[in-house]
Amino acid sequence: MKISLKIKTTILTLILASALTLSGCGLKNTHYGWALATASPEDTVTQLFAEKFAEEVSRLSGGELTVDIYSNSALGGDTEILESVMYGDIPFVVQNTAPQVSYLPRLCLFDLPCVFGDITELHKVLDNEVFMEKINAIYAEKGIALLGMSDQNFRVMTSNVNISDLKDFSGIKIRTMENPYHMKFWSSIGANPTPMAFSEVYIGLQQNTIDAQENPYEVIVSNKFYEQQDYIVQTNHLPHLLSLITNQEFLEDLPADQQDIVHKAAQTATEYARQQALSRANDRISICKEGGAQIVELSDELRAQMRDASADLYEEIRAAVDDDELYNMYTGQ
Repeated sequence: MKISLKIKTTILTLILASALTLSGCGLKNTHYGWALATASPEDTVTQLFAEKFAEEVSRLSGGELTVDIYSNSALGGDTEILESVMYGDIPFVVQNTAPQVSYLPRLCLFDLPCVFGDITELHKVLDNEVFMEKINAIYAEKGIALLGMSDQNFRVMTSNVNISDLKDFSGIKIRTMENPYHMKFWSSIGANPTPMAFSEVYIGLQQNTIDAQENPYEVIVSNKFYEQQDYIVQTNHLPHLLSLITNQEFLEDLPADQQDIVHKAAQTATEYARQQALSRANDRISICKEGGAQIVELSDELRAQMRDASADLYEEIRAAVDDDELYNMYTGQ
């Protein structure tokens, strides 16, 4: 697939800008600028993750290295920026893992529904060195290096229908990402999953083209979806994982000291983003309540029923992951 003219033009501009010496004092003060792209709005943990990484790169390099952040799909949507990292056109990207499954099928592991009762359980898995070595190997298959993995807490459902029983999901037209496993999950519990461009979701809710949507609180608040929905149902069906990735060849071609800076900056940014996701959760819930939405907590019994209903999806994902050790580490089996 070819890179769009928009991206090519922007990248060329960045390359030219990076090649310029911004000081008349010779090579000693040559300035390097790297691009980091996201498809997310600025008022999200995704942005904070990116900003912290950029801040640390600058600090650790004494200002010699800088990272310029392009948010809100300025360099393309999730698919375009992922391809740009694979082709080496954009150095860094922060994005959710769901769009990556089309290129890295075994990452569907992260699409297993209803695995974690608490987000700190996920963090323990991500901090397992053996687990992350296996995940890194998956990214490496496409020439991508995974620098860090954080989250925006859980994805939850917003709806104009209250949910208290499994049958309440029946027939609800819910907007999902274009990820087959996400769609199969909602189908398995009786809903009617409907892929839709993200830019159309607010209008879709407003005009009742769709009844519901699912996203982390960060996205629900930044896009004001709560204005069009009566209920926010804490399905917590998936953690919204955030990956900080780069092109493997680009990383390996950097001098050793710059590689070290990139890795250290990524580690600090990962820890910071996790902390921000946890600390911002209650604030985002309060904003939704103030906007008129009712928060609905699901019983443990209903969550167990949701997981049981998606048993076939679990087996399909296990087969696609094709690594029982990796699968078992993630699910705690």
